[in-house]
Amino acid sequence: MRLTWPDRTLPDEIHAALAGPGAPFELVTENVLGVDLQVFAKRARHLRELLTTAAERFGDRPYVVFPDRTLTYAEMVEHAAVVARSLQETYGVTKGDRVAIAAANCVEYAVTFWATTALGAITVAMNGWWTGPEMTYALGLTEPRVLLGDRRRIERLAGESVPDDLPVVVFEDDFASLERARPDDSDDVALPDVAIDEDDPYLILFTSGTTGRPKGALLSHRSNVHFVSMAILRAAEGIARHARATGRAPSRPPSLPVTISASPFFHVSGLNCQLVMACATGMTIVYPPPGRWREDVHLELTEKHRATAWSLVPTQLWRLLQWPDLDRYDLSSLKSVGGGSAVWPPELLRKLEEKLPNVRPGLGTGWGMTESNGGGTSLRSDSTYDHPDSIGNVAPSVELEIRDPETGAALGEGEVGEICIRTAALFLRYWNDPDATRAALDDERWYRTGDFGHVVDEFVYLEGRRQDLIIRGGENVYPAEIESRIIEHPDVDEVAVVGVDHPTLGQEVKAYVVARPGSLLSADEVRAFAATSLAAYKVPAHVELVGSLPHNATGKVLKHLLGKETPLQSTGFIEE
Repeated sequence: MRLTWPDRTLPDEIHAALAGPGAPFELVTENVLGVDLQVFAKRARHLRELLTTAAERFGDRPYVVFPDRTLTYAEMVEHAAVVARSLQETYGVTKGDRVAIAAANCVEYAVTFWATTALGAITVAMNGWWTGPEMTYALGLTEPRVLLGDRRRIERLAGESVPDDLPVVVFEDDFASLERARPDDSDDVALPDVAIDEDDPYLILFTSGTTGRPKGALLSHRSNVHFVSMAILRAAEGIARHARATGRAPSRPPSLPVTISASPFFHVSGLNCQLVMACATGMTIVYPPPGRWREDVHLELTEKHRATAWSLVPTQLWRLLQWPDLDRYDLSSLKSVGGGSAVWPPELLRKLEEKLPNVRPGLGTGWGMTESNGGGTSLRSDSTYDHPDSIGNVAPSVELEIRDPETGAALGEGEVGEICIRTAALFLRYWNDPDATRAALDDERWYRTGDFGHVVDEFVYLEGRRQDLIIRGGENVYPAEIESRIIEHPDVDEVAVVGVDHPTLGQEVKAYVVARPGSLLSADEVRAFAATSLAAYKVPAHVELVGSLPHNATGKVLKHLLGKETPLQSTGFIEE
């Protein structure tokens, strides 16, 4: 069976008013990369247009609010225009070139992203938690024209094999000169007018690789523009359904949205779903100081800036709702909470209703991935409590099938198989990885997500994640990468890495290690060895030294026999 939008519960009159001929979100069929797909008739043709339109609509409204600096929508265009010219004239950046960024969320990152995008170039969003070797791999894969970043991350490259001819711009030391590149104060610098096609790439985001190396998902202007329209249409659908059910006309929000960011720019949630998405809604995004995410800071910023919405991973919402001083903060402006990365358990929704009764789960609650700009399925507010264990219905324009992973045949209702989706929001390919691309995308642009699930009454339910995938505090961690590092230790004979349950993080990383005979290997030594080349969130929180690992007849480790784990206490949280 194939799921498409709208589902049978959406009244025809609402569908016609929202997405019918002449409607604000009119859907039409066009050829996209050789395949006929649904697209929005009224759409920006690239992200530069999305930004300039936002500046015209929202002008003086704060766009990004950082601890040290705020830029309005109009100011973002001005600063991005100056930096774009600097990138072009100083470093020779032109259309299709890569510009790598390695930094915590900061105003310089946001400006550089928009400058690069306006040039028709491609931002390489490097994971801010990577170690030097991980950063070096990404630079070698993408071959950027220039690398920009904050001092803390650039210092990680000391001693690494970085090309001698790669220019490096340290935000704290060098970025001001890029923003002062006007010949004189009277010179108006406009955004570049280079021609950009809808299907031109603009971004490489990295996903954990099952082979131990991250893959660079190449995203197009069309894919992100399409996702933005999908999300807004889904929100409009929810409002229209509620109005019809209550008999009240849809009401306009009393003010434009404000959110407190809890996602890094190198994640699809922080960049595509927030920084870019804001241009369509006029949202103000408030960013906390760099560093580890903290409950008290999030709550203080919510109160100070009168935030209307939170976008969080379940782990963060758990931590906020359990915060002992929650009642001390004025959260009366908060209207909705959304997010993704994992199914929101019923207990979490009940806790939300208990602690914040005026706040409802938002329309962003659902399931997606980097390769789809975060789009896939979502739970409407009116169905969140009725189907809390579901990942929702398909989002507008998305096609979804549950397929047999071996034959590719579509399965029927209730049958478990691999979730496959198709939409104009999908990525183009994996950068310089044709084998991975062929394994994930077929000729008809169907994407094999690697997630398994089933469908009941048009609601999609997850059965399991990609094989062996660990989700720790919203971060995807593949055991293969950790295993390939630990096995390099001279005293390790064999290793198997799995996820173990945790009450708020969801999962933590655990390594079962077989030491070489006669060695004095300790658990602490294993963790310290892993930490020299792996980001902190990938380093096993738990290491158990065992005499042997269980195998099947072909020698494959039977990870499901490694023990039934009980919930463990936290050893940390999402790190900056």
